[in-house]
Amino acid sequence: MTRRSAGKRTGSWLLLFAVVCVLLLGPAGSAAAHATLVSTDPAEGAVLGAAPERVTFTFNESVIGVPAGIKVFDATGTEVASSASVRESQLLVDLDEEVPDGTIVVVWRLVSEDGHPIGGSLSFAVGAPSDVVDVPTTSADAGTDAPLLLGLVRGVGYVGLLLAAGVTAFSVLFLPRDRVADRARARLRPVARGAAGVAALGWWLAVPLVALYQLGLPASAITESSTWSSLAPAEYVVPAAVVVGLALAVASLPAAAAPDRTRAAVVLVGCVLAVVAPTFTGHTRAATPEALVVGVDVLHLAAGTVWLGGLVAIALVLGDLARGDSGAVVLGRFSTWAAGLLAVLVIAGSFLAWRVAGSWGALLDSGYGSLLLVKVLAALVATGLAAWNRFSLTPRLRNAPRRRGHGSPTKMLVRTALAEAGVLVVVLFITGFLVDKSPETEAAATSVEGSGEGIEESVQLDDISAQITLDPLDVGPSTLTITMTDDAGEPAEGYEAPQLSLTTDDVDLGAVEVSSLGPGVYAGDVVLPTGGDWEVQVSLRTTEFDNPVRTVTFRVP
Repeated sequence: MTRRSAGKRTGSWLLLFAVVCVLLLGPAGSAAAHATLVSTDPAEGAVLGAAPERVTFTFNESVIGVPAGIKVFDATGTEVASSASVRESQLLVDLDEEVPDGTIVVVWRLVSEDGHPIGGSLSFAVGAPSDVVDVPTTSADAGTDAPLLLGLVRGVGYVGLLLAAGVTAFSVLFLPRDRVADRARARLRPVARGAAGVAALGWWLAVPLVALYQLGLPASAITESSTWSSLAPAEYVVPAAVVVGLALAVASLPAAAAPDRTRAAVVLVGCVLAVVAPTFTGHTRAATPEALVVGVDVLHLAAGTVWLGGLVAIALVLGDLARGDSGAVVLGRFSTWAAGLLAVLVIAGSFLAWRVAGSWGALLDSGYGSLLLVKVLAALVATGLAAWNRFSLTPRLRNAPRRRGHGSPTKMLVRTALAEAGVLVVVLFITGFLVDKSPETEAAATSVEGSGEGIEESVQLDDISAQITLDPLDVGPSTLTITMTDDAGEPAEGYEAPQLSLTTDDVDLGAVEVSSLGPGVYAGDVVLPTGGDWEVQVSLRTTEFDNPVRTVTFRVP
């Protein structure tokens, strides 16, 4: 290796490292990867003079309804007849019968666009709140954390998928088309078929587990038709596409001889179909911009497929090919690809983490972020092994005389490739758990208690001074208050009631409904779905013709 080529390779690795740092350290903004309740009508804790005909929940993204996931109870725990429907980002609950005076509780459970269940309850009162509220437990109260078994099954599915597609693609892309490689092809074919069977088992076993997880049902509900009919179509289409794609790929692979061009094309089409399918579920469907994120996820999975499949294939057949020049040719060809695959894996993986997590806070304060960091550490170990293979063992194999023995370059490279593949299998099992892990922090995933510490900003609206208060300054339920005084410090009123609205770069809550609390004081309840810089626009008609508009910004942690 010349100094110039070594310098170029070192520069490439440094450039790759710099790109990763930019993607991870740069601001991502809100990735909107999980549905969050934005507002309700009636508001939480509202006291109404008459019962509403409909209760409306508004979320920041589309949601999926869950059968029996919506229940309405009065204060005694008696269920109130109701019917629920979902219209994109709104849940509409119609009260189908008269409700008694007192506290009414709506218990709800839905599925976010990224496949995670979300749930909660809304309480309001008709006439006056009840002294005692006794609401029974329902399926909507089930936990929203994915079960351990589902993560393990998904991990098995991913390992089988990437191994089957990767080994099959390796047979077509990297093995020579002469008879020297026929023995290697014959060795890889049953491995690909076995891995395809494992993939099919893993992906289809996950379907009932996903149904129980999303709906919050016990295992006995598997026999009920409503359990299966309530799943989103993608939960069936994706496993079917994986199985069909792998079946097409492994069935088209000849037993020993090299495939002709037509068969090779069919094999690769099957691999592509199987690998692309999983990108149409999970976090990438809810991250923005969706088309770009899904495209990057396809590249990420494809690169991982060829890398893992290539490593296992080399470990299995390098001993056979090393007897001639074929081993060095195959290894050199795959080694060249491996550098590009590694670059795609690192950059695509960093981009996906950036878009799904959305911030350093999500990486450091959420279960998803902690698991993602473990995956990154494991991937770094695999990267170190790959670099050693690429820059140390591969040149030694090319230049060393053919010799057998425990310490031969071939044996060392095979052992290192197996170790590298083993680390990648660990990465895939972690991925199986990440699929069903919410990227939200605990503060954003639940209705948290406010810190009790608000913040106040002042604006001047012609001759009226206004103090805008947001309390608590926290994600979740909060109160927006405006207090108006004149030059003498006395309460002041405008020509009309003030108008306030709340927005960020990614979420527009629109106008805040405020009510008078006394002379010059108005307040309204809001639910902040995420932290960040929230702009409050204040509009006050001070005279018949004057309507000053001012904006203040609250930084919500």
